[in-house]
Amino acid sequence: MPEKLDIELRNIKKEIELMGELSRAMLMDSVTALRDLDIQLAEDVLSRKETLYKMDQNIEEHALKVLTLHQPMAKDMRTLACVLKMITYLTRIGRYGYDIAKVTKEMGGKKHIKKLIDIPAMARIADTMVDDVMQAFKTEDIRSFEDLEERDDILDEERYSIFRECVTYMMEDPRNITMCSHYIMIARYLERCGDHACKIAEKVHYMVTGEWVEIS
Repeated sequence: MPEKLDIELRNIKKEIELMGELSRAMLMDSVTALRDLDIQLAEDVLSRKETLYKMDQNIEEHALKVLTLHQPMAKDMRTLACVLKMITYLTRIGRYGYDIAKVTKEMGGKKHIKKLIDIPAMARIADTMVDDVMQAFKTEDIRSFEDLEERDDILDEERYSIFRECVTYMMEDPRNITMCSHYIMIARYLERCGDHACKIAEKVHYMVTGEWVEIS
């Protein structure tokens, strides 16, 4: 029975790793589509939503089945609890990518007010945060969490910087209001992705050590 449980846990961890890859790809591809005003890439991101949702459902069903059949304890139980929380955060990250791709489509080929630099930079920071926590989940090495809060603070600062800059553009020309509203909203999405990475880190830390920490 323990050997069967180990196999099931390994399979679930592989499933969550694939879901993490999909969520990250949706987010980063959506920002690339936005930066380049690439409607085809945006459409591709939008098409992945159902796969993301299906992964969410399948992993939850798999984890609950293992809980019911094997009644795991200690670290095995913490691993499954971690997985059940992670799928929610990963779904939200992928969904933010979906929402950014929708914005790109709605822009209908309109040009950016200026070259996009800050938003892609925010996306890269958020992506490294998600990548690090996913690697920690895989390897159970939580040392990558050491500067997670610092990166989260950078995302917060960047979000407010984009907000202030957009307010200036909107005051200068009301025609910028719609586009700047999109930028402000997307910056908020990326800041939230960093928050979700921090929440995953908390769950992984508990999975590995059995101790609760707050990372934000």
